[in-house]
Parts: sequence; C-alpha cells; structure tokens
Amino acid sequence: MTRGRGFTGLVRGGPMTGDGAGGSRVPAMGGDEQDRLSVAGGLAALSLDAMSSVAYGPEAIVIVLAAAGGAALGYTLPVTLVIAGLLAVLTVSYRQVIAAFPQGGGAYGVSKAYLGRRTSLVAGASLIVDYVLNVAVSTAAGVAALTSAFPALHPYTPGLCLAVLGAITAVNLRGIAHSARLLIAPTAVFVLSIAAVIIVGLFRDHPAAVAPAGPQDGTLRTVGAFLLLRAFANGCAALTGVEAIANAVPAFRRPRVGRAQRAEMALGATLGLMLIGVAVLIGRFHIRPVHGVTILSQVTAGSFGHGVGYYVVQFATVLLLALAANTSFGGMPVLARLLARDNNLPHLFALRAERQVHRYGILFLAGTAGLLLAGTAGAMNTLVPLFAIGVFVGFTLSQAGMVRHWWLDRPRGWRPRAALNGLGALLTGIAALVVAATKFAEGGWLIVAALPLIVLLMSRVHRAYGRIGERLELQRTPARPRRRRAVVIVPVEGVDRLTYEALSAAFSLGERVVAVHVAHPDEPGDTMRFVEAWHRWAPDADLVLLNDPHRRLVEPIVDYVSGVGEPHVFVLIPEVEPAHMWQRVLQNQRGAVLAHALRRDTDVVVCRLRFRLRPRHAHDRVEAAPGTVRVPATRARG
Repeated sequence: MTRGRGFTGLVRGGPMTGDGAGGSRVPAMGGDEQDRLSVAGGLAALSLDAMSSVAYGPEAIVIVLAAAGGAALGYTLPVTLVIAGLLAVLTVSYRQVIAAFPQGGGAYGVSKAYLGRRTSLVAGASLIVDYVLNVAVSTAAGVAALTSAFPALHPYTPGLCLAVLGAITAVNLRGIAHSARLLIAPTAVFVLSIAAVIIVGLFRDHPAAVAPAGPQDGTLRTVGAFLLLRAFANGCAALTGVEAIANAVPAFRRPRVGRAQRAEMALGATLGLMLIGVAVLIGRFHIRPVHGVTILSQVTAGSFGHGVGYYVVQFATVLLLALAANTSFGGMPVLARLLARDNNLPHLFALRAERQVHRYGILFLAGTAGLLLAGTAGAMNTLVPLFAIGVFVGFTLSQAGMVRHWWLDRPRGWRPRAALNGLGALLTGIAALVVAATKFAEGGWLIVAALPLIVLLMSRVHRAYGRIGERLELQRTPARPRRRRAVVIVPVEGVDRLTYEALSAAFSLGERVVAVHVAHPDEPGDTMRFVEAWHRWAPDADLVLLNDPHRRLVEPIVDYVSGVGEPHVFVLIPEVEPAHMWQRVLQNQRGAVLAHALRRDTDVVVCRLRFRLRPRHAHDRVEAAPGTVRVPATRARG
C-alpha cells in the first residue's frame, strides 16, 4: 500500500479493517481478539445491506411484471429462483475470495493487484456509486415501510427521507460507532420476523388482510424474454451486499478465514430462503403493486393481518434499513481514504477529525445521497433499478481478478476454483449488461455516465499529484540541508506590544529583520511621532518608511517585498486575536488581505503571528501565540 504524497505533506494512517482497498463496510476494529467479530457478530454487522434487500428486491420484480397484467405475476417465483441461483454462485465464489485474500478481498484491492490501476479505478468508482445508492435506497425503503404502516405520513415522504439521512449523518459526524453486538438484536428480530411471515403465510389458504386494489394497467403485454430480463434486472438489486463479508476478513476472530467463510455461507443461505419465501407468498396471496403500500407490507398483512405482528415486522424493517444505510457511512470514508492514499482522490479525504471521523467522506456521501433523494422525491422504486449496475460491475471485476489470481499462482486444485470464479464473472458481467441495457432509459444512463466520469476525475487527480511529486522530487534523496541567509520583513503600525512580539519572533527566523511602515504624505505629524517613538525604543531592526499618497496599505508592502533582492524572504504579519468570538467583527482584516496578496503576487514565505488577548479574569495578562506558517505551493516547507 503506497503513501499518498503531495504539497500538503504525507498522508499517514493506522491499520484498517478490510482489504486495504476500500471494500469494508465497517470501521477498523481494535487489535484485541475480543473486539473482533464472531460468526454471529459478523453476520449482523456485515449483512445489513444484503438482508435489507428483502424489503425492495421482490417488489422491484413485481413492479415490472405487473405491467403485463395479473398473469405475468406468476413469473415472480421463477425470476426469483434465477436470482437465488446467481446468489448461490456469488456466495461460493466469495467463499473462495475469503480463502485467497485473508487480508480482505474487495473489488478495488483484487483489481489493483491483478487487473491494473485503471481497472481498479473502475472498481473504486463502482464502490462509490454502490455506497451512495445504498444510503439513498435504504433510506427511501425504510421511509416506505414506515408510510405503509402509517399512510397519513405518505405525503411527507421526501421530508422524512431527508430527515432520516440528516440524523444518520449527524450520528456519524459525532463519531458514534455501532458495536457488532448491538446489531445482532435488530438483525435477528428482522430475520425471525420474515421467517415467521413466511411460515404463517404458507399455512394460510387466503390472506388475513388484503390491500385495496390499485388502478390496473389497461394495456396487457405479452410475457416475453425482454419483460423477464427487465424483471431479472430489477430484482438483481437484492444481491447487493453479499460481498461485504469477504471485504472485511481481518475483522473476524481467529481462525479468521473459517469464521468469515461460515458467515458468508450463512448470509447466502438466509438471504436466498427469505427471497424465495417472499416470492412464494406473493403468488399465494396474489399480491399486486398498490400505491403507498410496499409489497413486503402486503405480504406481512396477508400473514398476520394488521395486528401487533404486522407492526413488529414493519418497525423491524424500518430499523434494519436505517442501519443498512448507516453501514455505508463506515465503508465509504474508508474507501475514500484509501483512494486518497493512492493519490486518486484529494488528500483531504484521508484527514480525520478530532473524533477519528473521516468528515469529508461522510459529508460527500450524505450530500450525494441527499441529492438523489431530493431528485426522486424519495421514491424507492425509482432508485432501486439504478442500484444493481454499479454493484454488478464490482462483482464482475472482483471475480475476474480472482481468475487471474488462480492463473498466476496456480496452487493445487486451482482449475475448479478458477472455473467457479470465471462462471461468477461471466454471469455477473451478463447481468451488468442486462441491467444497464434494460434500465438505461429509466435512469440507468445516470450510472452509466457517472462511472466513467468518476474514473476520469480520479485519473486527473492522480496525474496532478504525479506532477506535484515530480516538482518536489519525492522519489529522490535531496542534498543535505544547509543554513541560508534570510531576511524577515515585518509590517508595523506602531510601537506597542504587538510590534514587540512580532520583532522578537522575527529575530528567531532570520539574521536580518526589516520593519516596514506605510506612511501617508498628508499626515506628516503621525509619521514624525512614529519615527520618534521608534528611535526612543531603538530595536535592533532596520526601519523602512513607505510613502503612499493614495492611502493604500497592501500594495506598497507587496511592491517593496517584490523588489527585495534576497533569495530567501519571510514576511511576518502580526495580528490580534480577540478574547471573544463576537469581537472579530471589530477587526479590519488587514493581515488576511495582505497575506492573500503576498501569496498571490510573490514567492515569499508568509507567516501570520496571532497575538492572543486573554479575558481580564485570566490573570489580567495577554499572550502571543505563533500562528500557522503558510507556504506557497512553489516553495518547499521548512
């Protein structure tokens, strides 16, 4: 793993959970074994994306088939069985990824190791799209489950979506981490609730409650291959998240590979059974799309009626979907950090706030997901078809990278393993093309256009950091540093404590110190009083008077500094930092304006010294604190 470098300095970070490549959807965990995941804990912490797809995957299939009339809904189960078959192939394939990549096998890491940097950028872009859409879809699906239980809230869907997103963002900006143990309970309640719905529903001859029939499509269409492909493409959204366990193998307790493999198989089996069970009940209860009521809500009402059991399932669905959205806030910032370390994103994405939070990654994720929710008015069925495109691109690249891994390493028994991963790559690649083609006109073009655009932007960022690295000669050992003569220029306005602190700091920066004072010809008395006070004080520094008839403060100093013939020039700007925030409106901001002009028009090193005023009760004294040294990009930092 390389360290990201640039004119902002080295970007360093500690160990992280996952593949070292941005696939993990959980934050890095502690080094002690008790802090790592058991099989149950891993299933709870890493399966939320996949488990929550039960709330919108079957509905995505029904929405397409219902357009062809009631007869077409009979294909819900066959389409679901095909998706479940693909899920089985992916589950076994990712079980192999876990064994081959015990350090974590995310699409970005596998692609970077075996398919090259450019392909890894495609994988990284697909993961970014996946994370953003996961937040948007999970939030919209959670609100849809809530409004299905309480129809009076349906008109407020967009506002509820943004409110939920805002709450999740605020929690993550505060740095509140969710323990895997805390996630076990809501995950178990959801799985058991869906299992109860399926079991009870299988023993019913007719539904306990029926949703009011909505308007039917008056134009019946033939159930052809294209319609089934569209239904399959929509339903493939149910496969999102099956790779999360393979991405976070280091988060498990020892033996890590064995525990992660068992969790992966349990995830595949549980998700497959829930999808098939819900599809069976859709057929038994003759479920059809109803405006304002989700398919899962109708299935639950068909099994339990509108009693306590119905509301338990709905609230469990809302909670799990909210937690599923939250997992992206653990994974996306880590992915952005790793892309930044590889110089593919601006280095600010690698910065952590005081609570160990990747603030910029969180804000980017929340902002883009918020735009999607606002643009679609929180419509779940508009967002779900977009979900699968980026997901299947990542699936395909990960499986293709594994094929190359087996081909290059060729361990014992590598051929069947390569064949399995090759089959997975073929099926997911076909699925990606089918999803993109069938959904292109319905918003899929947005994802198709976003992926290459993100790759292009990351390539531009990488080239920019490469040029900066060449200028800074990062790959060479520089000559030994030597002391150089420097002149320090200090703008002064009067003989006072601020000037004293500034000159004292200036003498520590260079051997020669020059104080400059801007004088105005129409105020000779003020200039004379300043010069007399300076001579009485007699500091060991040269004084230069700059006469300016236009009463300017910045331009004369910039012109003087530009004409200094010394090769190394520092400009130390003294400023007052008031004791209270509200007192900043009393300042004239001359220091900030002068610093900006010097950085823009000269190559000097600009230093801003903050003279900090303490409140009266703070021992009735003032202190000076050196400010941040701000260095132009054309000069190396000292």
